Amino acid sequence: MWDYSEKVKDHFLNPRNVGDIESPDAVGEVGSLACGDALKLMMKINNRGVISEVKFKTFGCGSAIASASALTEMVRGKTIEEAAKITDNDIAEYLDGLPEQKMHCSVMGREALEAAIANYRGIKLEKPVDEGTIVCKCFGVTDNKIAHEVREHKLTTIEQVTNYCKAGGGCQSCHPQIQAIIDEVWHKEKEKAMIEKTQKSARKLTNIQKMKLVQETIERDIRPALLVDGGDIELIDIDGDRVMVSFRGSCSACPSSGVTLKSTVEAKLREFVTDTLIVEEVTS
Repeated sequence: MWDYSEKVKDHFLNPRNVGDIESPDAVGEVGSLACGDALKLMMKINNRGVISEVKFKTFGCGSAIASASALTEMVRGKTIEEAAKITDNDIAEYLDGLPEQKMHCSVMGREALEAAIANYRGIKLEKPVDEGTIVCKCFGVTDNKIAHEVREHKLTTIEQVTNYCKAGGGCQSCHPQIQAIIDEVWHKEKEKAMIEKTQKSARKLTNIQKMKLVQETIERDIRPALLVDGGDIELIDIDGDRVMVSFRGSCSACPSSGVTLKSTVEAKLREFVTDTLIVEEVTS
């Protein structure tokens, strides 16, 4: 049995601002009856950009009703700019928490608000997270949407993904794909963190320390690829941000060595050491 806060129960049993607004200034519609949840958010906005009236209509569970009701109370009296900063976590916190299995209801509220604000501003809401390949056919959730929720809420399990976007909550045949997306997201985030850490440290390096880091990058990420084709590379010297190297083996006579120098050697050193490095080929 899920544990609902008193606020969730109150907003479910006594929802605020239910109904239609005649000639609304902003309308946001999200969800689908086919997927089990849908929400329509309508707002009136005065000439000072303040939300003066807001109502909703929804089809969904008690948490969906409570989340939509809470959202209307949160945005009323705020400017469009202030309302745009509200997140799904803010909605959940306003309700003194939601069961983990119902977090997708607050996500739907945030998405309806985003859609309404875009409608008011007369812009097309770009939703790249809804594009991509459908992973969960039961609820029509794409790989981009799943990856977005994993990053946004630091999700690490299939169950958590289901809680936030319903993916995997049906026949469960998509569970292996969801797990693969989770693994890929955190693999990329780990790589990104390592690169940022390396670059941050590199700015404080002495010339000797920088040379050591450059040599390690050459050994780990550059030399193995060159050796496959019978080539090699040697670090000659470092002068500030100038890195001087010399090609060996087949690379020394290769007409494409200039391309390799920039697209492989310099690119890798800029990625793992610092993005200000300039690599030059010298003879020795």
